[in-house]
Amino acid sequence: MKQLEVQIMGQSYLLGCPEGGEARLRQVASRVDEAMCKIREAGKVRSRDRIAVLAALNLAFDTPEPVAAPTPDLLTFAALPTDESNKFKQLLQRLDAALTSDDQLL
Repeated sequence: MKQLEVQIMGQSYLLGCPEGGEARLRQVASRVDEAMCKIREAGKVRSRDRIAVLAALNLAFDTPEPVAAPTPDLLTFAALPTDESNKFKQLLQRLDAALTSDDQLL
């Protein structure tokens, strides 16, 4: 397994990468960097951990068709049934509350 260095939000990460997967890993790291930088630039979220969680949620629910970039404090789950969408919104609110109350996060 190769090691590959990528930059995400200005920070270097050394990642394990299978042979032949370098281009794909760089592409994925670029998407993560872009998603995290958009959230940071919106100015409403400062915690790197919280930015990472929101970016992960946004990427996990990304659809193949182009959609407007979700705002960091309001994710839309248009492809989900209403009850599932509400569950995710409640989970996000609980996550926000937990991250906000933990003074250890930067």
